[in-house]
Amino acid sequence: MRVVGLGTQDSLEDAADFVDQTGTASLLMTWDASFETWSYYGVSSQPQAILLSAEGEPIASWAGRLSIDEVLDAIENL
Repeated sequence: MRVVGLGTQDSLEDAADFVDQTGTASLLMTWDASFETWSYYGVSSQPQAILLSAEGEPIASWAGRLSIDEVLDAIENL
């Protein structure tokens, strides 16, 4: 499983500061100033998590904070 962070709000500098402050530098982080990815996946707020198939299709989605157990349960129920 690969976890990818997607920054879209504020600025690229603010996104980099967020990574530094939260200790998420070990995650693959991307930046999309266009919000196209939000539109494509139907993201309407942060935080939001989307579990994607290997082909990039949404399998499950969560709005707000979530636990790793919720993600693991979703994967086990595929």
